[in-house]
Amino acid sequence: MMEAIDWVMIALYFGLLLGLAWWVISKNQDTADDYFLAGRNLSWWVVGASIFASNIGSEHLVGLAGSGTTDGVAMAHYELHAWCLLVLGWVLVPFYMRSQVFTMPEFLERRYSPSCRWVLSLISLVAYVVTKIAVGIFAGGIVFSVLLPEMRLGPLDSFWIGSILVILLTGAYTVLGGLRAVAYTEALQTLILILGSILVTYFGLKALGGWGELREVCGSEMFNLWKPLVPEGVEATWAPVKEEGRMAWYFNDNYPWLSMLFCAPVIGLWYWCTDQYIVQRTLGAPSETEARRGSIFAAMLKLLPVFIFIIPGMICFALAKTGASESIQQVLIGEDGKVIRDEAQKAFPLLVATVLPAGVRGIVVAGLLAALMSSLAGVFNASATLFTMDFYSALRPGVSQQRLVWIGRVATAVMVLIGLAWIPVIQGGRGLYDYLQGVQAYLAPPIFVVFFMGIFWKRLNGPGCLAALIVGFAMGLIRLGIDTPVKLLEDFNYAEGSFLWIMNNMFFQYYSMLILLVSGIVMVVVSYATKQPDYERISGLTFGTMTADQRSASRGSWSKIDVIASSSVLVAILVAYLYFRG
Repeated sequence: MMEAIDWVMIALYFGLLLGLAWWVISKNQDTADDYFLAGRNLSWWVVGASIFASNIGSEHLVGLAGSGTTDGVAMAHYELHAWCLLVLGWVLVPFYMRSQVFTMPEFLERRYSPSCRWVLSLISLVAYVVTKIAVGIFAGGIVFSVLLPEMRLGPLDSFWIGSILVILLTGAYTVLGGLRAVAYTEALQTLILILGSILVTYFGLKALGGWGELREVCGSEMFNLWKPLVPEGVEATWAPVKEEGRMAWYFNDNYPWLSMLFCAPVIGLWYWCTDQYIVQRTLGAPSETEARRGSIFAAMLKLLPVFIFIIPGMICFALAKTGASESIQQVLIGEDGKVIRDEAQKAFPLLVATVLPAGVRGIVVAGLLAALMSSLAGVFNASATLFTMDFYSALRPGVSQQRLVWIGRVATAVMVLIGLAWIPVIQGGRGLYDYLQGVQAYLAPPIFVVFFMGIFWKRLNGPGCLAALIVGFAMGLIRLGIDTPVKLLEDFNYAEGSFLWIMNNMFFQYYSMLILLVSGIVMVVVSYATKQPDYERISGLTFGTMTADQRSASRGSWSKIDVIASSSVLVAILVAYLYFRG
């Protein structure tokens, strides 16, 4: 499967990556500002490429391509949320840059209270374990199990060998180099990732017979982005229709259109605008201008996954369905002639293994590893920053800068070990992308509420924020606790009709909308039942408390070029929705 020339290309990639990482590590990293925020000196193109590379990781290579194989372009709704990055650049970046914070929880402390900071830090660390770290490790194992299925080391098969190797390789330069090493290596990895994914799409279409053949095999259903938003028969009313005595909320027996309309944007805005994992790159920029342009550049890059991940997944489906690739067909198609959902997450590495010529395969495998490593590197650094700056430094305020850096490195290693222990839960789910979206839907709503409502509504205060975070987080943990035994234990289920059964069977996006509604109500009620905040203390942290000088400075940080670039992103999103109409 892998030939000598492929290994040469992979070796060249790692040589270039390690050389760049060594150059970065050789620079002075003695202070927390240097280690966690790259000295606040990242240019816009590094910020944008780093955001993109951090986002485009395991869930895309394994999960998103697998979703393309089973459901077509349905999951493109999440990928076309590039507009959320424009919200980050134009709406939130001015507040973040003015505050000069290290972390998102630290921003909540400035806006609300220290208690809010600690609670959000805890929520974020839990979220990183059960989503980004464990998912990244799991996807690394999937890639290795497909490309090198015969690899074994004692009791460990290729899945676990791949998982461990990805951790060690990524952890080496992340622990030593901090955000600067992460950002610059991610800029390189972005280039390799995009090149490799384009090659997969090109050679996949070539093996299938072209774009026209893809459309014919997949049919209008798999090319329809609008179906989840406007089900058949309700184009004019936007109301659900009744089918066989029940409400027809679903498409492809999978995602309801109503929850996609209201829930998916909330998750997108939480992830792109308030998550330490993403926003930390903009905090590393020297100015509001560079941070905003980095966000706009990342929004442009974010439009690519539909074509370099979802479409390859659909190509894999078409190759299996038509029998054009017997090896893919044997893996993906079951005895009933339908795609085996659990096997669909192997779609992208299957394409790499079967349709690419020698040499090119090595480049693409390097791109696969680049995506896995960049995603993990970003979350390792974000986790270390959160733990060190929001917990350790608060408990030990007089500690030295060198000690903070060392603690950050230790925190990274601990997070990795916890992530390893969570992998069996992912293995029990319906698919990587389904798992990821489900967990994020439980954790995102209260964080979205306290950031966005807090910036637009100056009357909301610390007690309200704390209550919203605790109630929302508790609701999410309850749902995770109810779902986990069903995923882990093959024969386990709750008694039909019981409260736990109803909770487990409520569609995750509807439950997410419930968390959002409850969190918002709790925040407003508690805030107005308690003392109003000190508006002088939160000056510049909400729209209602900005001074004239602050408004003027923010207005002077952008030009017509920024507006044109942002408008082009919105036009591209509209074009994608118009094209994928089935």
